[in-house]
Amino acid sequence: MRQITVISGKGGTGKTTITAMFAALAGDVVIADCDVDAPNLHILLKPRVLREEPFVGSKKAFITDACTACGLCYELCRFNAIIPGEVYSVDDVRCEGCALCFNACPEKAIEMRTVQSGRIFLSETDYGPMVHALLNPGEENSGMLVSEVRERAKHVAEERKARLVLLDAAAGIGCPVIASLANADLAVVVAEPTLSGISDMERVIRLAEHFRIGCVVIINKYDLNPDMAVRIEEVCREMNVEVLGKVPYDASIPEQLSKLSFPFEGKAARAIEAVWNSLR
Repeated sequence: MRQITVISGKGGTGKTTITAMFAALAGDVVIADCDVDAPNLHILLKPRVLREEPFVGSKKAFITDACTACGLCYELCRFNAIIPGEVYSVDDVRCEGCALCFNACPEKAIEMRTVQSGRIFLSETDYGPMVHALLNPGEENSGMLVSEVRERAKHVAEERKARLVLLDAAAGIGCPVIASLANADLAVVVAEPTLSGISDMERVIRLAEHFRIGCVVIINKYDLNPDMAVRIEEVCREMNVEVLGKVPYDASIPEQLSKLSFPFEGKAARAIEAVWNSLR
């Protein structure tokens, strides 16, 4: 089983669009949307949810009836999560689960309770099974949730004897991206021909190299700034990373997106198909 993670150093490079096209072209594939904070792969793939499960990834403070309203937890909480009054309570959106109040309370009136942080979905698409998730607003532990999505996608692939797990990572180099890269066979970096695009591409390549994961690069919308596209190729040569292909800007893609018309058609779609054929 091969695991390919599609990543980008910044948002807006077209990573999810390219991942969706890869999924449509792959055939024997299990798809995982690892952007759990702001997932959008489902918009294109239109998954039919087969099963939904809660994700429990953190603990938060709860004040019990034993509280004497001494105010110590209010003084100590740096997140302003304690709501004072005749009966003290906790703002669960502000609470970070640090447990300082729990450990400091002289009356032992605070409990740390496990809470639901999000939801995980197992779905079916026209292109194969899909595992995706959604973190609740304000929640952390997105790296844990991404790891859970990956494990479930791998399990589905083993059950169905699929040859490929295709993962759409979040943008950037944070914990969700690190969790998306873990044990991947290949990282496909989608870059755009801008100064910030080059800088962010370098960062995400270094991240993959740190975890000893091979990289290839796709330059998306390369013809909007040919000079910067050439610079990306130069940087990739310096970093010993192959530029697998270049995708032209296609004004019809936003129109197709607005109509939820998928798979895409046009010159960009043909270029993505050529890249996929060289990748498989």
